[in-house]
Amino acid sequence: MSGKKIPLRQCIGCGEMKSKKEMIRVIKTAEDQILLDATGRKNGRGAYLCPSMECLKKAVKSRGLERSFKMAIPKEVYEALEKEMEELGKQ
Repeated sequence: MSGKKIPLRQCIGCGEMKSKKEMIRVIKTAEDQILLDATGRKNGRGAYLCPSMECLKKAVKSRGLERSFKMAIPKEVYEALEKEMEELGKQ
């Protein structure tokens, strides 16, 4: 009758709602580290991004990550996320 519910998440870049499996999770750990979580299972506060560089750039411009994690995010973190995103794109 009713199928299995698909968890949806909103991209902090473009604002689109997509299934959780399509998105990339960015987490803030207890030590205030910002990391990409490819598995989606690491501990920490999560925010979701579409797997495209455009969405990452929109999130940087609109300060989406800063709003999600309620903290200022240094430029180096965005650069590290960009590199990790490029590596994920190559796989």
